[in-house]
Amino acid sequence: MEVLEITFWVALAIVFYTYFGYAVVAWFLAKLKVALTEPKVLRVYEPEVTLVVPAYNEAPILESKIENCLSLDYPAAKLQIVFITDGSTDNAAEVLANYPQILHLHSPVRGGKAMAENRAMQFVKTPYVIFTDCNSFLNKEAVREMVKHYQDQSVGAVSGEKKVLSLDSSPGAGEGMYWKYESFLKKCDSDIYSLMGAAGELVSFRTDLFQPLEKDTILDDFVQSLRIVEKGFKVVYEPSAYASETPSTSIAEEMKRKVRICAGGWQSMVRLGALLNPFNQPLVTFLYVSHRVLRWSLAPLMLALMLPISLLLAWDKSGIYTFLFVSQVLFYLASWLGWQAEVKGKKIKVLLLPLYFSMMNVAVFAGFFRFVRNAQPAAWEKADRAVIPSTSISQ
Repeated sequence: MEVLEITFWVALAIVFYTYFGYAVVAWFLAKLKVALTEPKVLRVYEPEVTLVVPAYNEAPILESKIENCLSLDYPAAKLQIVFITDGSTDNAAEVLANYPQILHLHSPVRGGKAMAENRAMQFVKTPYVIFTDCNSFLNKEAVREMVKHYQDQSVGAVSGEKKVLSLDSSPGAGEGMYWKYESFLKKCDSDIYSLMGAAGELVSFRTDLFQPLEKDTILDDFVQSLRIVEKGFKVVYEPSAYASETPSTSIAEEMKRKVRICAGGWQSMVRLGALLNPFNQPLVTFLYVSHRVLRWSLAPLMLALMLPISLLLAWDKSGIYTFLFVSQVLFYLASWLGWQAEVKGKKIKVLLLPLYFSMMNVAVFAGFFRFVRNAQPAAWEKADRAVIPSTSISQ
């Protein structure tokens, strides 16, 4: 039983650090770094930029996305807009034909987002490139707020913020709660040194640092940005540039998305092995392992072990172990009830936290098995999302 006790408390410590402790440590380190560092003065900066929008069968929202791109507060002569619709079978070409100022790239072959971005980069002649998803809508200042950071030569990439619009009628609205927490951690990582992986909804790179990705890459934005970190450059987080999108239309759709991300997480950890070597970049390894690796590997495993171990300890020793076992059972019961409510189209807000937390960790196991079986294609089936309100598009 002594071995079980040690195992349980080690597992609890790992879980606590991953989901709460690191947030406290990162917050403290970020505050300390900001206090000890003289703020950099960033002047108005308007270099030539290319905005690339991969769009696979996005006809229902294509025109809205185009108008959103054309309304950005940036000199039109310095902003090249490119839409790439490889593999699409809708009427995207007809829609884009009405906008001659936009470069439309199309191939009948669907190779996935990474391949589309690789191909689009062949047409990028500007020093900086921005990628944004078709179903995400940008604030007017997005381009300006991102490119200002490139005045610092140590910055290799800039990531905007992902905002999930709160739609009470949407079963997947719990996603927004997660992204508020994630945005907090991203700001801390960026303030300490560098962001640990950019969001594909809105991310920019120095064009000469862009590295063509393998055709089977699942998390293109994540891998691309961290390969830039491997080269010794920083990835800055800029919350004043943001992409808004709606949550998934159902909890099943959100789970499908989570499993894909976790499969991509395992693939990324294998391909970014150099970041796990603390002798290369110790601070980067600390941030990467704390924010990303533990979530995609050890923490979910520890959670799975804690339940049966605490049951054995409660049976033998009772006391605190009985309390901890019952607490876990009640938490997972709340998750199951939350799932059942979501499936029936109901929303019980108090159950969103346990539901989303449990989903994330179950998705890690599902994603792992999908990764080892090589069963997650790069060209995945898109998750359905709620229709974005017109008021949000016009931001």
